[in-house]
Amino acid sequence: MKIAMAQINPTIADIAGNRDIITACIGRAEALQADLVVFPEMATMGYPPMDLLENRKLIDDNRSSIEEIARRVGDTAVICGYVDMDADNYPMLYNAAAFMQNGKIVSRHFKTLLPTYDVFDELRYFSRGTGVHTAEFMGRRIGVTICEDIWNDIDFYESGHAAGSLEKYDYRRRYEIDPIQKLAELKADLIVNISASPFTRGKNAFRRTMIADIARHHAVPVIYVNQVGGNDSLVFDGNSIAFNSAGRAIARARAFEEDLVLVDPDAAAEIAVADNDIEEIRQALVLGIRDYVRKCGFSKVVIGLSGGIDSALTAVLAVQALGAENVTGVTMPSIYSSSGSVDDSRALAENLGMRFETVPIRGLFDRYRADLKEVFKGKPEDVTEENIQARIRGNILMAISNKEGSLVLSTGNKSELAMGYCTLYGDMSGGLAALSDLPKTLVYELSRHINAGGEVIPDASITKPPSAELRENQKDQDTLPPYEVLDRILELYIEDRKSADEIAASGFHIDLVRNILRTVNLNEYKRRQAAPGIKVTAKAFGVGRRIPIAQRFRP
Repeated sequence: MKIAMAQINPTIADIAGNRDIITACIGRAEALQADLVVFPEMATMGYPPMDLLENRKLIDDNRSSIEEIARRVGDTAVICGYVDMDADNYPMLYNAAAFMQNGKIVSRHFKTLLPTYDVFDELRYFSRGTGVHTAEFMGRRIGVTICEDIWNDIDFYESGHAAGSLEKYDYRRRYEIDPIQKLAELKADLIVNISASPFTRGKNAFRRTMIADIARHHAVPVIYVNQVGGNDSLVFDGNSIAFNSAGRAIARARAFEEDLVLVDPDAAAEIAVADNDIEEIRQALVLGIRDYVRKCGFSKVVIGLSGGIDSALTAVLAVQALGAENVTGVTMPSIYSSSGSVDDSRALAENLGMRFETVPIRGLFDRYRADLKEVFKGKPEDVTEENIQARIRGNILMAISNKEGSLVLSTGNKSELAMGYCTLYGDMSGGLAALSDLPKTLVYELSRHINAGGEVIPDASITKPPSAELRENQKDQDTLPPYEVLDRILELYIEDRKSADEIAASGFHIDLVRNILRTVNLNEYKRRQAAPGIKVTAKAFGVGRRIPIAQRFRP
């Protein structure tokens, strides 16, 4: 049997566009003489559609689409994800897969395990499938599963193979039902899993180990087909992969790209599979920026360049995503900006070949201070004046955005966002916060990775002490701990969910820990108003971390 893994990048709710991508892939698979072509979870409408699922028209259009796709199917069978509905009991919906052959849907398979953790909220929309069954094809019993259905295999978790990843990534058995075991009892001799599994650092290796273990333990080939592309804050990495019954990887689709890969599930030849975490993060961010801009109807972006590492990295990623001709960098020097910062911004723009503009803010800042002189009479300058500069810059960027129809990319990192070291309606202004899930130390690591083949980001942007340059001789470390210390404490708190006492036991002073955690909690109101970011870590700020603003929890 020849199976085509069709790794596609759907756009949410673009039913006609997604249908055209699917039918084009079917044509390519037929040309390759594939017996079966497999598409990702909810391929007809893209994942996750969230509350769009509450619109009956979208459901009906998606069901009409899968019927139309079925009519297009000939001898090459198709497994494709879509959303099904109980016509007699709307809005009972199912996350479903259709097995299609010779112009019709032969069988429908409903997702059994519905995740409700981190970024997932499927019980809000779907009903559970009440059982599993196989599809008969070419003398095989194919067990069709959907994403989460393979993440609960009891043998994998009890084997100890998941050890070491459980805490950070919260990988654990969550359900009493094990669909894989049920399919094994039905003597399925091929497992197909269609997925929309978003990228996080380190997840791909864990996922691959888990699927290989399932194939090996149950002595059955496993075909895993994952969605690719960026949808809001989530990036789907693709990396569709096939394992033979010995648990050996025999075929793999490209990472972060659409792909169509032909595989024989009974093949014996093993392929080499390796991961590069930092390169995967770069690819994820580039794809996330490209798809967010493109799917939101934009083609160009504008970025405030400070001469620092965050704005430099954002500009590099934007150019890689969109092309230098679609990226504008703006330096906005004030009385506190060093000449080096302006020079570094200009050098970056020249290295990237992007448009570069200079808009000084000294005159605007002086006017603010003059007009507020009487209101502020008797009060010394403080953070108020720092924030005024940031907000002037935010207004300039938004003005260019409005005038030119471009999207502003804000440049703040996760460390700053965690600590509130950012200005509402100032440097937080923008349509996408590209680095908002990168701790500062990871910003440095990724920047050095980008410069490994030659200087793209000016060396001074990487080596000089980080500063917002909003007052004389300002440095980040005036008010923040060293980033190596801060980021480790933030990781233990946000990603590993440790208490203050548990973090202190790792070797940090308890007063420092409590101050950092208190500051994180106090700045939830800022994060609630931030632009969406791109998730690359186990726990990002955004839809996967829902914290009340008005609360008194003390960790």
